[in-house]
Amino acid sequence: MNITTFAKRLCLLVPLLISPAAFAVEMMPSPPQLAAKSYVLMDASSGNVLVENNGDQRLPPASLTKLMTAYIATLEIRRGQIGENDPVTVSENAWRTGGSRMFIKVGSQVTVSDLLHGIIIQSGNDASVALSEHIAGSEDAFADMMNKTVADLGMTNSHFMNPTGLPNPEHYSSAHDMAVLARAIIHEDPAHYAIYSQKEFFWNGIKQPNRNLLLWRDKTVDGLKTGHTDEAGYCMVSSAVRDGMRLIAVVFGTNSEVARASETQKLLTYGFRFFETQTFYQKGAELAQAPVWKGTTNQVKAGLAQDLTMTLPKGQLKKLAASMTMNPQLIAPIAKGDVIGKVEVKLDDKVVHSADLIALDGVEEGGIFRRMWDSIRLFFYGLFN
Repeated sequence: MNITTFAKRLCLLVPLLISPAAFAVEMMPSPPQLAAKSYVLMDASSGNVLVENNGDQRLPPASLTKLMTAYIATLEIRRGQIGENDPVTVSENAWRTGGSRMFIKVGSQVTVSDLLHGIIIQSGNDASVALSEHIAGSEDAFADMMNKTVADLGMTNSHFMNPTGLPNPEHYSSAHDMAVLARAIIHEDPAHYAIYSQKEFFWNGIKQPNRNLLLWRDKTVDGLKTGHTDEAGYCMVSSAVRDGMRLIAVVFGTNSEVARASETQKLLTYGFRFFETQTFYQKGAELAQAPVWKGTTNQVKAGLAQDLTMTLPKGQLKKLAASMTMNPQLIAPIAKGDVIGKVEVKLDDKVVHSADLIALDGVEEGGIFRRMWDSIRLFFYGLFN
């Protein structure tokens, strides 16, 4: 496929990670103004923030903290460090932890899986402490794991002091960071993500409901977590899927359980009504082949490092145009993953997104005769171009 043909095809394939501000204001209604301290609406596929207000403000996250606790637990399960059926002995420290509870008994043994359900569905502080002690030995050591994971995920406005979200001046997060964390939970471990949609959990003779009211009100909602303290107010991270499009909504600091659900619903309704998302190409797919000089082969496959995903106001897809350029005179050796070109997507002559094209395979340096012959060809190529 030549570059011209590829560019024509690419206008239907390239990801748009853009904000509504890139489009004329009159094209869509203004987003809703929520009765909340901070909020973010993110597309789960692209990571694009569609709506935000004080999205990076550092605020107490209350039990939204348990999203990180559960994320680390499932990560440890996938790494083989702990098992779903491992017995966890409940310490007195875990049993005495105040706030919302799973009602586990001191000295009893509870499986990792049951504790995970107690954290996610019942928001059990006791379960959170018990599991954190099982994973790291102590709450403090687990907090260190939490903050390392914060750095790994790029959550720049978060710092955790405990696995529960109980108040601490140095314990904070932001709406944007919680959306980033929710996106990781959704994409990295779909099997465990299914727990977040469960409406209730029965343990120790007590059946407790999930506090996410949207699980009952909106069949497209399948997670994630609520939180509340006097300091934090009522907070929630939710996600929903409609027609193949998944959105993540985060609200901090509403004034009631009902309000956090209704304000979240406003965000989701707006996003699904006025935006569309579609993934056209998977990362690593061959999009073109670029000429290579002085190599064992004369071409290298080119593609993108990330999925080709578009998130944009409805009706704008047909107005996009894209072009691709390759770096001049690609000379071997070329390593897999090396940047060898660029894609630019334009709307009305304005670049709204660009992405690096990378080599999908490595090309080793050719033999001496191949290198000499290509050196001669490059000399004359330079004279006439």
